[in-house]
Amino acid sequence: MITKKSRFSVVLVITLVSLCVLFTPKQASAHGYVSSPISRGYQGYLDNQRLGWVQAHAIYGNVISNPQSLEYLKGFPERGPRDGRIASAEGGLGQIGDFVLDDQSENRWTKQDISTGNLDIRWHYTAVHRTTKWHYYITKNGWNPNEPLSRESFEKISEVSHDGSLPVINEVHKVNIPSDRSGYHVILAVWDIADTPNAFYNVIDANITP
Repeated sequence: MITKKSRFSVVLVITLVSLCVLFTPKQASAHGYVSSPISRGYQGYLDNQRLGWVQAHAIYGNVISNPQSLEYLKGFPERGPRDGRIASAEGGLGQIGDFVLDDQSENRWTKQDISTGNLDIRWHYTAVHRTTKWHYYITKNGWNPNEPLSRESFEKISEVSHDGSLPVINEVHKVNIPSDRSGYHVILAVWDIADTPNAFYNVIDANITP
């Protein structure tokens, strides 16, 4: 015989399970980051291993455990993250849930040493998605490193088209860093997914030498 107390227990269990489903991070939507040169989010993950959670979290925020989660609507530059929210990909669809990566100043982030000319960019996929393309941008000469990143800050330097199939693991994309860039610049890497409305956004803080 089902008592009133038993019915209440069943309803409580169903409610708790439903809440878990609603508030569990959607891991299916979090699947890649630029590993070389080291992207801002991945640097946070590495510093978490080196410095510990408390110190790394104070610098980078929640990305230290989710560098693969910087995902938002595709269509950049016409659509996608708002100006000032590009580096965090609008908080990564809630997977990251903060905007610490959008903090911007000349000395705020660890720089990756690169040279002008050919640059190899490699994505690390924690799970692969069918892909439309990857596209790459770099800050223009005269950009202000002490202001939030905006579309106007960037110009396109490369696009790698894909046929909608899964990407090739460990594939290297070659982009050209313009010969007139030097010092601190930001590279924006965007990975457009074919079978979802989203893309992954990673920024790389670079110190460029000739």
